[in-house]
Amino acid sequence: MAPSYSRIYRVVARIPRGRVATYGQVARLAGLPGRARLVGYALAAIPDASRLPWHRVVNARGQISLRSDGGPWDRIQRLRLERERVRFDGHGAIALAVFRWRPRR
Repeated sequence: MAPSYSRIYRVVARIPRGRVATYGQVARLAGLPGRARLVGYALAAIPDASRLPWHRVVNARGQISLRSDGGPWDRIQRLRLERERVRFDGHGAIALAVFRWRPRR
């Protein structure tokens, strides 16, 4: 596994239940500013059976990013977030002002 992926996974593991972080936010916290796309690649590489809370990472608009493989992951992600009481508006967006994770320094 690439060292940058390990850094990303450590940040994602810290996102608490009921909160979300953006790809860019995870990249910055992992010491990889400007590498939001790398966060997406790292999350796509996670094995299906992983317990890492990948579903808590959303795009900068507070929406779930659709995967290019057309699989069910976007629906699974939304269901997992809703189970954690994260709310979506009528356009499928999460109010980041309410649900964004703000880690302590």
